[in-house]
Amino acid sequence: MNRFYSAGLATTLLFTLITIACPDEPPKSDKKAAAKTVKVEAGDITLNVPESWKQKARSGLRVAEFEVPPAGDDKEPGEFVVFFFGKNQGGSVPDNAKRWIGQVEEEGRKVRIVCGESSNGKYTTVDLTGAYNKSVGPPIAKKSKRLPGWRVINVALETKAGTYFLKLDGPAKTIAAIESDFRTAYGGKSDSEKETKVEDLRAE
Repeated sequence: MNRFYSAGLATTLLFTLITIACPDEPPKSDKKAAAKTVKVEAGDITLNVPESWKQKARSGLRVAEFEVPPAGDDKEPGEFVVFFFGKNQGGSVPDNAKRWIGQVEEEGRKVRIVCGESSNGKYTTVDLTGAYNKSVGPPIAKKSKRLPGWRVINVALETKAGTYFLKLDGPAKTIAAIESDFRTAYGGKSDSEKETKVEDLRAE
């Protein structure tokens, strides 16, 4: 074989390998960029919430409240509320978990319960999807609004000051889009979470 032909062939192969190994544009990552957050004091805990979440006026036992913008083709916004009833107040985690589950109609209901550790203390999450009967107006009125295709994530966050109750609810797609942002808001750590059942929860 002609040595000039061999050298040319080697150069061509080398150029081809470089072209394959070094594409003009780096591959796009499927990982969602973390949302820019702001710090918000909610009683004795500090939340790190996305800037796009609109903070609303606090009222009564609601120590923090936000409106969450809808995602995708959802029309309704979501809502994030933090409740604090005082130390040793608000009921036990098992009792609240049963009540939260009962707010979503049994037919088609999906339930996932996990326990985890956060920077604020240990927490229990009750994640529900289905037709949600959301309380509206003052509790004494006992009125509710039926919301099909809804997702509700309730969190009992046990701190030194007492248990904070966090609730995120909204259209299922909207909540799915911000699930990790919500966990970040209260300092939750997904790698610490362990799935459990309501009957295995213990009252502290």
